[in-house]
Order: sequence, then C-alpha cells, then structure tokens
Amino acid sequence: MISGIVKNAETGNRVTQASVSVPKTSVSVVTNDDGFFTLKVDKVPDAIDVSHLGYKTKKVKLGANHENLAIALQPISIDLTELVVWTENPRDLVNIAISKIPDNYSKVPQLYNCFYRETAMKRNHFVYVAEGVVDMYKTAYNKTNVRDRVAIIKGRRLLSPKQSDTLTVKVMGGPVQPIQLDVVKNLDFLLNPEDLANYAFSLLPMATIDDRLQYVVQIAPATVLPYALFYGKLYIDRETLAFTRVELELDMEDKAKATRFMLVRKPNGVRFKPKEMSCYIDYKYEDGLTTISYIRNTFRFNCDWKRKFFSTSFTAFCEMVVTDRDEDNPKPISGRISFDSKDAFYDKVDYFRDPEFWEDYNIIEPSESLDKAINKLVKKHQ
Repeated sequence: MISGIVKNAETGNRVTQASVSVPKTSVSVVTNDDGFFTLKVDKVPDAIDVSHLGYKTKKVKLGANHENLAIALQPISIDLTELVVWTENPRDLVNIAISKIPDNYSKVPQLYNCFYRETAMKRNHFVYVAEGVVDMYKTAYNKTNVRDRVAIIKGRRLLSPKQSDTLTVKVMGGPVQPIQLDVVKNLDFLLNPEDLANYAFSLLPMATIDDRLQYVVQIAPATVLPYALFYGKLYIDRETLAFTRVELELDMEDKAKATRFMLVRKPNGVRFKPKEMSCYIDYKYEDGLTTISYIRNTFRFNCDWKRKFFSTSFTAFCEMVVTDRDEDNPKPISGRISFDSKDAFYDKVDYFRDPEFWEDYNIIEPSESLDKAINKLVKKHQ
C-alpha cells in the first residue's frame, strides 16, 4: 500500500481530487477532500505520478518508505513559447475538438474498473453513505452509448436510523453518470449543434493539466428555453485538441426549470427548492489516447413540508474514479446484471461493516469528517 498527503508547495493547503497514478499502467486513484490517498499495487513501483489542474506534475520516487508520504505540488505559471490567438469565434475551436473525437479517444471497447461513492448531508452532518466497486463497459468513441453499461461488483451502505433524518428524494446521477455525463461520447447531452447553438462562447486564459497547455472555452446561456441550460468551461488540449476536462453548473435563475432537470421523484407534500447542481468530468491523456478518469456531481437543495415554517438544507455528492482499465478483449456487460438509470444504488447493495471489505480494490479514501460520520452511523445501528 502506497499512501500520503498532497499539498500546495507554496501555501501548504491540501490538494483535493489530485490524480495519483503508476506510470505506464492504468492503475490510478484520486485524493480525498483532505488531500489524502492510498494506492494498492501488486508490487511497489519505482515511482508514482501526481498531478492536478494548475500544478506541475510531480514524479515521486519510492523506496522502502512508501507510506505516509508528504507530497508538495508546485503551482505553475504559463510561459508560452509562441502566441496562438483564435481570432474567430471560440465556437470554432469547440467544433474542431468535436471533429477530432474519433482520433483522440478509444477506437475499441474498454472495460473500466471504478470506485463509486455517494453521500447525503442534512444541514452539516452526514445521514447517508453508500460506496462500491463497479465495472463500466464502453464501446468505441465513434459508436453510440447504447451498449455502454455499468455493473456493481460489491458495495455497502449506511443510512441514519433516525426517522427525522430520512428523506426519500431521488436526484439525477448514480453509477451510470459516467455514461450519461461523458459529454465527449454522449454528444446528445451537450456537444451537438442544436444544443451548442443555445450558448455564447468566450476564450479564457490558458491553463495546464498534467503539464500540457489547455485552451479554456467558457460557455453561458444565450437564449431562454423551456428547460435549464448550463454555465461551464471546456478544457481543450492545445496539442491534440482533445477535451480534457468539462465543468458544468446548472442555471438556477428559474427554479422550476432547475427542479425539472434535477429531481427524479419526491414524496407528496415535500417542496423541493434547488440551490446548486454542478459536475465536472476529467479525462486523462496517456500514450496518445485520452480516456475518462473521474466524475463528480454536487447537488444542493432545500426541502420543506407543508405546515412547517422552516426548510431544511440537504447536500448530496456522488463521485466515481477509474482505478484500472482492461484493454485486452474486454467482455460486454449483459443487460441482466447491469445497473439501470432508474435504479437506486441504495437498493442494490447491503449494509455491513467489515474492515477488510475492500480487500485489494483501490478506493477514494473517506475524508476525516466522513470517516467519523461512518463510525457514528455504525454505532447508531449497533
């Protein structure tokens, strides 16, 4: 086991969602909200790579001491060796990146091993935690996502036993989010001519991901429609013109439109008041190929009940990280065992507490606050 904390070399602040990977393999994980990570491998490699948007990628050499590492990432300024200016509408840059999707992403099916976690908080305390290992099958990026599926390998859940903490509200997301929100493959979600026509485009200063320069295109709603649109940023690799990160935030100006987008179902008598829905999708470039690596969704909303004066705030997170990838003749996931978008992850996994539950699987370590919450929930159940 390789473990450590990733910090900003200048400020000392911990770096969350930093990518930690073994070079020349597909094994990787991300740091949690405390900047901490663990990485389980068959044998200790010579080094690991640690990277994050806006920082210089660091190669950390490993020796006998490969646990409790203190890793400092250096923020970087961008020095351009040549000036490249897009004089036309930045929409043209996005169109070129879309046209290069068949060249920049996998041309063959792939099977991804992933770790998935979803949590819910009532005000400032956790009331629900579920997590699991899933397999995700994706066909080539020049194909549709009709045959793309997710299957749960193993999972567990904890729910507050207090009746007052329980709220049966389902918002969009779940383990199928890397299929639905993989905007590079699922062009119907955003990157199609009809939807892009509803946005205004602007070019922001360049950024760096994994020491590679990125164009940053900002999008904002440019028209009023019967449904909510997004504000967002599209990161495009300067050399390959591949999408490397997509950040989206749902327009909350019209609460009714935002509710229709976010909410799947709720109990009668509950009033749902949306506050935030945001997501970002990370892709990783390696050996000439760009692959999906991490997705995180955030939902914030208030709920109140008729005859009650005050509303209650809730926050839900779901995130998935690709921890490994099978490129050698991957087998499709059958519809019989696949997870459906209408399914609830809670209903598909069991409640139990086992220190060795994850065995050799790579996971996103729980943050200190989440770890304490899990222990409290376990004690309440006991």
